[in-house]
Amino acid sequence: MRSYVGGHQAVSVDDFLELALGTPVELWLGVEGETEEERAVRLDAARDILADHPEMPDDLTRIAARIVETHPELFDIVSLSRPARRRTPRKGVAA
Repeated sequence: MRSYVGGHQAVSVDDFLELALGTPVELWLGVEGETEEERAVRLDAARDILADHPEMPDDLTRIAARIVETHPELFDIVSLSRPARRRTPRKGVAA
């Protein structure tokens, strides 16, 4: 199955996320081994983007929910069964 975002084919999870976000994922998550200066510059750029597009967090939340619902295999989501509640008998007398 092929996935397209805005007319561009996403061939990997990272492609899909970058196309959905409109920015590289690394801008928001950082990269391993970045210096404090690189981190400060990255966060400053992210703040500028959010200031220019205040609706972005809500839009991204909707997109993420839709992606998880449509393509759970991208996230290795496994439904967990709830364990049965065990009641332990109480000892003593209630006052």
